[in-house]
Order: sequence, then structure tokens, then C-alpha cells
Amino acid sequence: MKFSKFGQKFTQPTGISQLMDDLGDALKSDQPVNMLGGGNPARIDAVNEVFLQTYQALGQDILNAERDASIKEKHSDNTALNSMSNYSNPQGDAAFIDALVEFFNRHYDWNLSADNIALTNGSQNAFFYLFNLFGGAFSDNKLDEHNSDEQTVDKSILLPLAPEYIGYSDVHVDGQHFMSVLPHIDEVSHDGEEGFFKYRVDFEALENLPALKEGRIGAICCSRPTNPTGNVLTDEEMEHLAEIAKRYDVPLIIDNAYGMPFPNIIYSDVQLSWDDNTILCFSLSKIGLPGVRTGVIVAAPEVIAAVSAMNAVVNLAPTRFGAAIAKPLVENDRIKQLSDNDIKPFYQQQAKLAVRLLKEALGDYPLMIHKPEGAIFFWLWFKDLPITTLELYERLKDKGTLIVPSQFFFPGVDVSDYQHAHECIRMSIAADEQTLTDGIAVIGEVVRELYDKAK
Repeated sequence: MKFSKFGQKFTQPTGISQLMDDLGDALKSDQPVNMLGGGNPARIDAVNEVFLQTYQALGQDILNAERDASIKEKHSDNTALNSMSNYSNPQGDAAFIDALVEFFNRHYDWNLSADNIALTNGSQNAFFYLFNLFGGAFSDNKLDEHNSDEQTVDKSILLPLAPEYIGYSDVHVDGQHFMSVLPHIDEVSHDGEEGFFKYRVDFEALENLPALKEGRIGAICCSRPTNPTGNVLTDEEMEHLAEIAKRYDVPLIIDNAYGMPFPNIIYSDVQLSWDDNTILCFSLSKIGLPGVRTGVIVAAPEVIAAVSAMNAVVNLAPTRFGAAIAKPLVENDRIKQLSDNDIKPFYQQQAKLAVRLLKEALGDYPLMIHKPEGAIFFWLWFKDLPITTLELYERLKDKGTLIVPSQFFFPGVDVSDYQHAHECIRMSIAADEQTLTDGIAVIGEVVRELYDKAK
């Protein structure tokens, strides 16, 4: 059976498909596996209890409506029943969008309307839309004097700081359309301890990119906090990126899946800003609802109209179940309270535990930890590791421990001659304490042996 070029693109092996396959195999395994590789959020009792109460309330609403089925008005007003028995329009559940508008205006005074928000089936779905809207072949209205045919120009998505999210790499329908800037790497202290580093944007290299000056960039995109590293771009860095985006008349896309105001897994004292040249992407996944596949895009009305049109073709309409669960939590600010009081403190404690365990396991070996500033991952750098971390990944998998090797996190970079891209791993800190302890012990054992044999 032959597939089209489109089909071949999505059926070839990729970093994200390998990761998801290995996670699925681990869940089916009859042997214990230390799951430190995936992006599943932690199960936090206080958070899950709120979700369960909300879910039960929705179910009770349906039962009440069914008992009174003769009264049609009760069915038409029943939020839970409507969320499962009716499509929304392609923009997404209108009641949830209205709740989000009021929430963002209440907390940030952005003066949004319903025209500024669209829902998607998760943030991965959102980036499929956005990267294909702003990357790829563009019509060029300037006609060559010797050729009356309309010309096209290929534009890329500019990632100002690599490494970046593994899920970005393969979402383009046609070809690869990323351009990345390698970071400055600064050694820093953390909580009075050495052995940490931090990535910073190389603005000199960024501003001197020929593609930016030649109009071959369609959008600038960054995640904040960054998946995989937990890096948080400073307010000054974000202001500089916003200024560059406006100067070159391209949007600044910010992946806020781990950031403010929900789930707020961000420890730096930073601000969240928006204007009509900024596209903010949020998700319900990392507050603990990855299965409901609900993403939120805040953008200018023309972007929202385009996303809605794509929703209509690809999905008919976004799922409404996540909207039904989250709407009351947005309306009464419970989603923000959970983020501030339960989710962020949980991961702060996990980060402290992970630092301690890693220092105990590899304290005398060349381990550098990216400064923990947010998100649910640690990014570990093994300087001059005798093997690549892709090989390390296989060895750890054989010992029942899953991590993610670094080479897949550099979209738009030729990693063949960039050694740093083969010396790092992403490790989740969302696992329970025993899994984290056991997994780090295995990492320490394997890495120590590698360095010892190389002496």
C-alpha cells in the first residue's frame, strides 16, 4: 500500500512517536518501569479531588435532567448534557470562552472579547495549526519583471532558544520549517549550590540572522517555562523578543503550557503580557487533565478566525468535555488557586528532592543540572559523556528506566556537529517519590560506570 508524501511524512520514525510508543509499551509491561520520560502531570490529591467533585456535579446534572426528561427546557439548559450531546461551533464552547475572557480581563486587564479566544483539541493541535499558518510557502505579491507568475517564498518558524519542545519538530505538513538559535550557556548557582547552568538567548546571533532580515521568518516561538529544560525567559528577554517580532511584522507565539496563570509551574518573579501581535497558548493538560485534550489560544481576531476555520475542517469542532469541567473553575478562580497553592508547591518540592537525589548519585561526576525555574522536567548535562545520550537512553530502558535523549529537542539545528545536543537528557520529576528515587539511582549507576570505564 502506497502513501502520499503527506502520509510518508507522518509515518516515518520521529522523536515524539518513539517517546509515545515507549511510554505505551512501558504501561503494558509486566515489569516495573521508572517512568521519567513522559510529559504526564503528577497526580496531586487536592487537585484530583476538585476535578472529581466537578465531574460528579456534571454527572448529577445529567441524571437530574434525565429524571425530568419531559421538561425540555431543563435539557436545553443542562451544561453537562450539552457538552456531550451537541457540537460547539468551530471556535469552541462559547460558555467556556466567555468565562476565559472574563478571567483574563479580571486578572490581566487585557480588554479581550470572545473574538480573541479559540479552543483546540490540546496544545499539540494548536501548534499544528499555528506552525502551518505561519510557516511554509507564502505568496509573494512582488512579480519579477521577466515573469508575470506569482512568486512564492518559504518561511520558517524562528525558535530563539534551542533546545525546545520535542513535539514542535514534525507538525509541518510540508517539509521542515524551523530555524533555531543556539543559546549562551552560563554556569550559575542555585540555592547556594554549584553545579547548575542556565540557557540565555543569544540576541546578537538572533538579530543577525539573514533569514530575519530577508523576510524568510513567519513567526517567532518560545515556550515559557521551556520544555525540556525548565528555563524561564526573563521579562527583559520577552520584551526584546516582542520588539523584534513587531519590527519584522511577525507574531510572537508563546507556549504557556506550564506557565501563568494555570498551571503556574513557574518559580521566577516574572509577568505575563499580551498584545495583538502576541499569540498565547494555554492547556488544561498540566493542571492534571491531559486526557480531555483542551487547548486555549489567545490572539488577534484574524488569527482566531483562521484557527476556527481549521478546526472546522480537521475536527468539525473542539471537544467540549474539558470546557465543561474547567468552566466553573475558571469562573470562581479555583483553577488559579489550585495552581498557586497546590500545583506549583508540589513541583517545587519535587525539584528539591530531585536535586538532592542527583547530587547523591552523581556528586563527584561531571553532571550539570539546568537551573530549576519551572515546568515538570529536569535537564541534565553530562559533559564529555563517552556515548551519546541516545545510546544512554537505550541502556537505561534496558534497566527499566525511561528518560528522553537530547538530540530530539533541537529542531532547526544540525546536531551532527553540535556535541552538546548529544550530552543531555530530559527527566520528568512528576513521578512519585519512590519512582523518582529508583529512577535516579539507575541513572547514577549507569552514568558512573560509563565515566569510570572511560578513565
